[in-house]
Amino acid sequence: MSEPLLHLTERSLWDAARASGAFTMSTRGRTLQEEGFIHCSLRQQLAPVAAMLYGTSTAPGELVVLVVDPDRLSVPVRFEAMEPGGEEFPHVYGPIPVDAVVDVEPWPPGEPRLA
Repeated sequence: MSEPLLHLTERSLWDAARASGAFTMSTRGRTLQEEGFIHCSLRQQLAPVAAMLYGTSTAPGELVVLVVDPDRLSVPVRFEAMEPGGEEFPHVYGPIPVDAVVDVEPWPPGEPRLA
């Protein structure tokens, strides 16, 4: 497996994706259709992204990290910076099938896993 891509999301959105077969939220409050791609991170990028998007305003167990195997995606993944010379983040240019999600981790780390 290539280095996994990570996507932080609300548990309810992941539950809905499991029911539909694909994850289609780009980022907090924006869909793939609105944004054009799904924002992802690498492991070392996740904590700053979580702080920027959610701060400390979420209840325990509300957020999960989707661990995506990029080898299981049939859509392009591009590493892009938001500004020239900026840090590059992985962007998934299409829906993420639920079978490409190889693990679901609690956020923040150390939170107990919920079934």
